[in-house]
Amino acid sequence: MTESNPDIEISRRRLLGTVGAAGAVGLALGATGGALAHAAIAGTDGSAPAASVGATEIDFHGEHQAGITTPLQAKGHVLAFDLAPGAGRKEAVALMRRWSDSARRLMAGETAGAADSGIALDAGPCSLTVTFGFGHSFFDRTGLTARRPVALDPLPEFSADRLDPQRGNGDLWVQIGADDALVAFHALRTLQKDAGQAARVRWQMNGFNRTPGATAEPMTARNLLGQIDGTGNPKPSEADFDKRIFVPGAGPGPAEHAWMAAGSYAVVRRIRMLLDDWDKQPLTKQEQVIGRKKADGAPLTGGTETTKLDLDKFGGDGKPVIPSNAHARISAPAQNGGAAMLRRPFSFHDGIGSDGTPDAGLLFICWQADPMRGFVPVQRKLDRGDALSEFIRHEASGLYAVPRGPRTEEYVGQPLLEG
Repeated sequence: MTESNPDIEISRRRLLGTVGAAGAVGLALGATGGALAHAAIAGTDGSAPAASVGATEIDFHGEHQAGITTPLQAKGHVLAFDLAPGAGRKEAVALMRRWSDSARRLMAGETAGAADSGIALDAGPCSLTVTFGFGHSFFDRTGLTARRPVALDPLPEFSADRLDPQRGNGDLWVQIGADDALVAFHALRTLQKDAGQAARVRWQMNGFNRTPGATAEPMTARNLLGQIDGTGNPKPSEADFDKRIFVPGAGPGPAEHAWMAAGSYAVVRRIRMLLDDWDKQPLTKQEQVIGRKKADGAPLTGGTETTKLDLDKFGGDGKPVIPSNAHARISAPAQNGGAAMLRRPFSFHDGIGSDGTPDAGLLFICWQADPMRGFVPVQRKLDRGDALSEFIRHEASGLYAVPRGPRTEEYVGQPLLEG
């Protein structure tokens, strides 16, 4: 590759209208999100600013890593790496330094450095986020077993699981999201090259969501079943949001686990949707399976999308209006001792199988302070009688400890690796 070209180095930043000098507008993404979005409003060198979708920048530094409370992005890549044979803590430190530096640069709308591929030169940052986590096996590989949190213990087995072990777990986990597919791929390609000889890709999954601005007003996303998905998500405005989603700064557990303070745990599941079977069902059946109206996400008991489920309402036939096995009923926090998690998924479509059915569904990603109080109790109840189980298959699974956001001049995971 040629040496770094100063004109190329600033080309992506220039497209933002030079955010800092132009007096960019800062928009907070939730009080606890730890990420700021900046929208360029004018150029200082005669260039036109990027369109609003392209100009949005998410801060790399903050209390929490970006990509957790950040609004859903249009394009995503989720992948795991295993450290190479013989690689250990030293190599992991160097890798996390490289990855953090690249993520910081790319999220700011800059190039990746002298070896930049040029894939995203014409774009702004496009809400790019890069999020890093550590799997259960990472701690054994790096000699940090004593610092592995109990909350990272392997998830229990569920009777409906049909998991491919080659597409789950892994030493290191990376989540990439952006509102432009080329920007997202550029980040993916950069991190893959940064891994060098230190780590190898174990698995990769690609996803998408609706593009911001595609609807007349912001709304909850739909999944490939056509259902509004994520209505009951905890909200940063709620008093107990941080308690549910982020690990407390001081709490139970040995001091060796304190590096996870302000971090979160990500559960990742590849859930294939049997779309042909689903589409054969009449609308009334689909709504009974979910427990909500398909058109607007309102509970079958009435109201709007945000109306509370009336789980005690019965119809004229003496049966619950929201069936006892409806997905919305079984997964409701009120039915699970208040268990809650922040769902932040991507849809996926990986082609048509040999039997003519689409390999498509949901890359389910949820965030919580403790999986044993978030994902696990809810999934156990769903596993025992969710009407939706007939139309989905859980095909891959992973659990990752995602440390707090990096401070200035710090790389992700530094308190763990150097503490």
